[in-house]
Amino acid sequence: MESVIHKKRIKQIIDRAEILELIRCMEKAFTAYSSGNAVIPPVGTLTFDSPPGDVHIKYGYIKDDPVYVIKIASGFYKNPSLGISSSNGLNLVFSQNTGQIKAILMDEGYLTDIRTGLAGAVAAKYLAPAKVDAIGIIGSGIQARMQLRFLKHSIDCTKVLVWGRSEESLLAYKKEMSSYGFEIETTLSAAEVARECNLIVTVTPSTTPVLDAGDLRQDVHITAVGADTTGKQELDPDILKQAKLLVVDSAEQCREHGELHKVIQAGELKEKSVIELGEFISSKQRHVRKQGITVADLTGIATQDIQISKFVLERL
Repeated sequence: MESVIHKKRIKQIIDRAEILELIRCMEKAFTAYSSGNAVIPPVGTLTFDSPPGDVHIKYGYIKDDPVYVIKIASGFYKNPSLGISSSNGLNLVFSQNTGQIKAILMDEGYLTDIRTGLAGAVAAKYLAPAKVDAIGIIGSGIQARMQLRFLKHSIDCTKVLVWGRSEESLLAYKKEMSSYGFEIETTLSAAEVARECNLIVTVTPSTTPVLDAGDLRQDVHITAVGADTTGKQELDPDILKQAKLLVVDSAEQCREHGELHKVIQAGELKEKSVIELGEFISSKQRHVRKQGITVADLTGIATQDIQISKFVLERL
């Protein structure tokens, strides 16, 4: 087996894969985590102020697997103004039997972007309203593209309304994502997205709420992706208080960061039911999505990195 696999080769493997197969790969990542069949230590995080950025170190193993994985991924949000990607990183894959390194996946953050986009598709598959009138995307960067690309395989809707902070970024987004068959409109008003869409994905590094509870429709699902480190926040806390169902990728992680942690720390979720996505997928509750506001708070878990790394290695 090749010991160092670069982004070009990794991208070829992902591009040739069936999207539904990739979505099932992520479902297994969530169910492995929530079943207790994985050993996942706390996330290592580095945060930077000038320029703004963060680095995540996620690692662990699934019991009885042949490998364990250490993933390092970064996001530096002013990079696009320099003409380079905001994402970077690599996945290190080791043998569980000997500790010897099996492969270095020099994906430059690509696999993290892919597995995060797939996670949104999994959440929508199980939690979106039966009929999606319009998809709302809060953000216009790399992950905003990934989310919409994979939603196409979970949701039967092509009408999309995208919010961004500049007309220039929105124009570039519309041009690229229209090629996937979506009817894309853009707006500089997040409130407009909230009013028009009943499936919304938030994918920004914001530290203050972008979506307000008072603007939302009565029956809507929100997948919140951006708040993956302490200090980030995209949702008005009242959205979480009003939600009929709160789903997280990791209850432990979301106590520390993500959309839920501030509300939990304030003691305002005592009577709320918070369920992990892997548990929801495996349980009978998946058949009875509640009407009203539902939220999936996704902070990214190491089993996703393990599963996507194995997916690539098995296809080399």
